[in-house]
Amino acid sequence: MSTSTDRRYGPAPLPAARGPVSAALLTALRGSPGELPSGLGDGFATVAAPLTDEDLQLTLFLCYELHYQGWRDVAEEWEWEPSLLALRARAERPFEAALRRLAGPLPAVLPAALPATLTDLVAADDGPPLAGTLQRRADLAQFREFVTHRSIYHLREADPHSWALPRLGGPAKAALVEIQMDEYGNGRLDLMHAELFRATMDRLGLDTGYAAHLDRVPAVTLAINNLMSLFGLHRRLRGALLGHLAGYEMTSSLPNRRYGNGLRRLGFDAVATRFYDEHVEADAVHEQIAAYDLCGGLVRAEPALAGDVLFGAAAGLAVDRVFAEHVLSAWSAGESSLRVSERALAAA
Repeated sequence: MSTSTDRRYGPAPLPAARGPVSAALLTALRGSPGELPSGLGDGFATVAAPLTDEDLQLTLFLCYELHYQGWRDVAEEWEWEPSLLALRARAERPFEAALRRLAGPLPAVLPAALPATLTDLVAADDGPPLAGTLQRRADLAQFREFVTHRSIYHLREADPHSWALPRLGGPAKAALVEIQMDEYGNGRLDLMHAELFRATMDRLGLDTGYAAHLDRVPAVTLAINNLMSLFGLHRRLRGALLGHLAGYEMTSSLPNRRYGNGLRRLGFDAVATRFYDEHVEADAVHEQIAAYDLCGGLVRAEPALAGDVLFGAAAGLAVDRVFAEHVLSAWSAGESSLRVSERALAAA
């Protein structure tokens, strides 16, 4: 059983269900490992919008978290239960298909041209101006919302990409180690990026527990995280995983500068902004490593993966656009971008 009581580092308690499949899975996870109901999740094949389907995305998150911290009071044997893996696959197929549609057609590229093509792909990204809004206009409540969304990722920030390490060799592996060393604070707990983000959350008065805000975030926030887990857990998608990391590193410095400036505008101190300030410096260096040494090194060794690298970068950027559109649309309407969870309603 995963029973740790240290809420900072997991495992988290099981969340509330968001539909019939996640409800059935949650009921099963509370019991002894065994066969899930036959055909559970078959309906996911016809879901119209997988990225925003609450039941599908929570089902994936429940399955994937078994490979991270696990769930509190859930038997660890569930991680490799065949019927659970089959359910996960039924949810993954429409999700991956939706990601490929969203990424759109991508150019064929020779290995030597991949870094430049990645740079062009990132430069062409014209997502909604969420970072600018947070820098110049967002109020404290909206900034707290944004940090709540991002906590699902940032409290385990480097972990999905670390799954690539045993699947790489040579220059690509060395480049990934270099990037991940910074993410993990070069072995110092207080410098780990997840810990720096936890300090930001604390300054904003937010619960800093691992996955503490899971019930509040919508499907599109889960999709950002599920995309990384999908890429990380499938060896066949290792190129997409590295492309995703490169896309993040190559688009990180300017937004993080704006996030930090937004917090300073709201009167917060250097402890609150340190996470963002650290990324301004670190990711400016990581950008070149990710494009040339990481992804360039991979496709020099495995030229057939060039298309997967571009797909991973494009998919990550596209899902982030969907997320930004959701947040800005809610704020424009004077509404919260977070969910009102069933637990919050019950406590009201």
